Amino acid sequence: LEHFQMFLRSLPQGSFILYQNHQPKSSSPLLHWWSRLQHTTVIVSRRGEFGLMDPQGTGQFASNVLVKTVCFMRCSPSFSQLPPRDRSSLLRHCWVPVFVLGLAQEKIVFKVTDVPSSNILHQILLRPVLTNKEAEQPTLAGVYRLQICLRQLWNLDLSPKEYAYLKGAMLFNPAVQGLSASSFIEGLQQEAERALQEVIHLLHPEDSSRFSRTLRAASAIQTVSHSLVTELFFKPVIGNTNMSHLLTEMLFVH
Repeated sequence: LEHFQMFLRSLPQGSFILYQNHQPKSSSPLLHWWSRLQHTTVIVSRRGEFGLMDPQGTGQFASNVLVKTVCFMRCSPSFSQLPPRDRSSLLRHCWVPVFVLGLAQEKIVFKVTDVPSSNILHQILLRPVLTNKEAEQPTLAGVYRLQICLRQLWNLDLSPKEYAYLKGAMLFNPAVQGLSASSFIEGLQQEAERALQEVIHLLHPEDSSRFSRTLRAASAIQTVSHSLVTELFFKPVIGNTNMSHLLTEMLFVH
């Protein structure tokens, strides 16, 4: 619980969009739920062409970031006021950008290791036709794209407030299909972007291009695939469990 309490203390105060008198106690059921999942799920090995060089250590860091990602949503008053279906839709479609911002904020560095090319060639010769599921597997190019996104964010050296408002802008995405409150959500996104612009101007008054560079770095995160993040960081823990269903349980757990 200590890491989450530190997380709450780092959040900017007074933001209508994101925070309003949060209490750390709201995280206790979520942390307990995720911890129980980690201890009861059978660890499985990845069958892709690569994997984390330190799956246990990096996986633990990633799990902590995931819990903070869902807590970020649960602690947002504006998000909590949305219809349950809209919350579920935003969660399913926007958790990866918010999670990647969390990786950047926590300075999570990870390395991947390749399976020997002879093994890959052997698999191709044995089964030259891939199933649809196999064709969607993440690639090393996707991993490098993720690492480039992280480096771009690190180069900006964003403050906790900048990260918070940027997460809000990524979370409240009116382009998600099927939203019943899309106009309201668009307003929340615009408010988050205005707040981000204001805090950037306050912290970096001489850097006129910082706001646009920050938005460009954030837009690059949208190219990171959900399957990559799930397979790379969480597949060893959740196995064949549907990630969307898992996240929904985390969001609504009491």
